[in-house]
Amino acid sequence: MTAVAEQTPTFDCRIDFADELITLARADERIVAVCNDSVGSSNLVKFREEFPHRLVNVGIAEQDLVGVAAGLANAGFIPFVSAAAPFLTGRALEQIKADVAYSDRHVVLCGQSPGMAYGELGPTHHSIEDISWMRAVPGLPVVVPADPAQTRAAVRWAAASGRPAYLRIPRFKVPAVTPAGAVFETGRATRLAEGGDLTVIAVGTMVSRALDAAALLREQGVEARVVNMTFVEPLDVAEVVAAAEETGVIVTAEEGLLSGGLGAAVAKVVAEHRPVPVRMVGVPTFAPTGSTSFLLDHFGLNADGIAKAAREALGRS
Repeated sequence: MTAVAEQTPTFDCRIDFADELITLARADERIVAVCNDSVGSSNLVKFREEFPHRLVNVGIAEQDLVGVAAGLANAGFIPFVSAAAPFLTGRALEQIKADVAYSDRHVVLCGQSPGMAYGELGPTHHSIEDISWMRAVPGLPVVVPADPAQTRAAVRWAAASGRPAYLRIPRFKVPAVTPAGAVFETGRATRLAEGGDLTVIAVGTMVSRALDAAALLREQGVEARVVNMTFVEPLDVAEVVAAAEETGVIVTAEEGLLSGGLGAAVAKVVAEHRPVPVRMVGVPTFAPTGSTSFLLDHFGLNADGIAKAAREALGRS
């Protein structure tokens, strides 16, 4: 990260997730929280204190976690399932597929601490595969908020949508990047910076770093458009096609596995509608042991790494 980025205030989106959920629960008795012995890590302590009979803790049993939530949805409740992303998506994938998506139940799956947020706990606790796995489930929107404002908007959207969804809630702190008045709609991206030389499409924790990369590139004479692709599924196809047609080169950035993630989704659209060079920045394989900041730097998931990928894509390495 650059010196400018380090001076910018950062926020824990789990706090905004929990606060918005409490606000909604006060207005709608159908909203309940379901967790897997993760009240603390999901920041649901205040929710439990205010609504002790509307929080269901199934213990460390993720398949039961999703099955119970589907049953609550069948009974007319709106369950928010909150659990560490690697275990929610890895251990309960069959229930997510059959009980939630195939059955079209209004269950909101909230993957907490995704990507490499658990750092030193290693690949068993890293959630680099979740976007790829969830994208593969038909009829399941995959939402990756970039900051507190988008996290709150995603919670409100999910509660009102009437359909299943997967929300990816970051653990480590991020700066605010969403412009005032930005619209949050299904399958709609947000353009955060203009540029005609190439487009950087990023999600979640990488959005602020993509903006930092654009600032670095600007100093080097490269004008980069930056797009926050909040919905990886359904993707904003029109925004991707516009990026291809108007800038000619696309770089994607995600804190997740390259196989099947944001980059793969963008590349599919580009191949079908407007073939241009696409360079993907992400996690290629299991990560070594280390802090989150070390791991992000290790895979080039920072301003310098994104800017380097952009220069290479432009043939200016």
